Amino acid sequence: MRAKPLMIQGTMSNAGKSLTAAAICRYLVREGYKVAPFKSQNMALNSFVTADGAEMGRAQAVQAEAAKKLPDVRMNPVLLKPTTDTGSQVVVMGKPIGNMAAREYFRYKEKLIPSILSAYESLAAENDVIVIEGAGSPVELNLNENDIVNMGLAERLKAPVLLVGDIDRGGIFAQLCGTLSLLEENQRALVKGLIVNKFRGDLTLFDEGKKLLEKISKKPVLGVMPYAKLDIDDEDSLSERLARKEAAGTDIAVIRLPKISNFTDFAPFERAENCSVRYIAKPEEFGNPDLLIIPGTKSTISDLRFLKESGLAEQIVAAAHRKIPVFGVCGGFQILGQSVEDPTGMECEGSEAGLGLLPIRTVFGEEKCLREVQGRIGTLTGIFSSLSGMSYVGYEIHMGVSGNDSPVVCQGNVYGTYVHGIFDARGIVPRMLEALTGKSCSYDDDTAGIKEKNYELLADIFQQNTDTELLKKIIDEGIN
Repeated sequence: MRAKPLMIQGTMSNAGKSLTAAAICRYLVREGYKVAPFKSQNMALNSFVTADGAEMGRAQAVQAEAAKKLPDVRMNPVLLKPTTDTGSQVVVMGKPIGNMAAREYFRYKEKLIPSILSAYESLAAENDVIVIEGAGSPVELNLNENDIVNMGLAERLKAPVLLVGDIDRGGIFAQLCGTLSLLEENQRALVKGLIVNKFRGDLTLFDEGKKLLEKISKKPVLGVMPYAKLDIDDEDSLSERLARKEAAGTDIAVIRLPKISNFTDFAPFERAENCSVRYIAKPEEFGNPDLLIIPGTKSTISDLRFLKESGLAEQIVAAAHRKIPVFGVCGGFQILGQSVEDPTGMECEGSEAGLGLLPIRTVFGEEKCLREVQGRIGTLTGIFSSLSGMSYVGYEIHMGVSGNDSPVVCQGNVYGTYVHGIFDARGIVPRMLEALTGKSCSYDDDTAGIKEKNYELLADIFQQNTDTELLKKIIDEGIN
């Protein structure tokens, strides 16, 4: 029996499609359904590596966990990873096929339809429901030709659609009703319900608004979802995490690179008591952090040049000379080295001297490293020497080879790693914070347990604030 589809579209980016899809996945699993998430095309710099070495969007990995499934590249057959303001690396079924300018990809994307449909049908043969996530807005009218991710896909799959709007950003009537008015009549008929997302305060204050929405849109409002802070990975460049500027307690500062990727690596620090994680984009925001982190990036050379041009590079080097610990992850690790060279233009053709704080030289080739990794950290010196010998599990996802296979490379108080997820390992963050503060800290490092609690909480919130019987009816009846 082929799975029944349900599609979640949004009025804009960051309206809450990803978490809504995750909530529905977990709710349906609790109701006894076999469920899988699906997003035909995702554009994100936060990605995930599957057990078999395939790259996919982090949101679909989160949704898979919510559905109690292992992440599977079929859940996100096309991933676009921006390398410049006008171009992206194109990843198909987990493997990069090259870089394309936006206009080139717009002409090419129709050729991806067979791969998308094959991945979907394979999942549909194994499940009862496929929860499909759209991208951005379905009424970017200049982009709708040969659409493979919003209404074009919904029509191909005969999927009923729920439309999500973000009331926190204002204009909820314009968002939802305006989106509906710009759809073609046959596409508007696919929309079977609306969800008002991120409502702050007393939900009953929107009772009248719900009635007005239903009257104007002629669509049922399935629910009004409260604004909730949950410890669940996000992937959007509009993430609230990246807007944090305040320092409190143990001050961990992350450089907000223009092409920052996998910033969810640092979520474990956010769980610690009396510890703040803030993001720096300008020299005047630098301050005097207890720990400085250089994150991953999809464009190492161009972001290295940004650091130099902005004055942040000089501050990073000066901080290291003042013995402030510096930790680079993936592209940030490469930036801390002696040089980064990209002779064939895999990301940004040319070469650039690094910050010279680690004894590595990175050279980009044609192969991309995609693999899960585990092991023990070797002998370290400096402030984080207590991490020596500790176990870790994570994954690598990078272009370039740096001539050192150690999971963590160090020189003085400067450290670097290719391992995403290394801070999730039991004991790593507590020991780092103890080294920084000189005292033990209260910290729950049961990452798997924390995730599970938050997926359950997400499903509880959804179930309490949504007409779930109508949801099941929409799934069961489809587009009829």
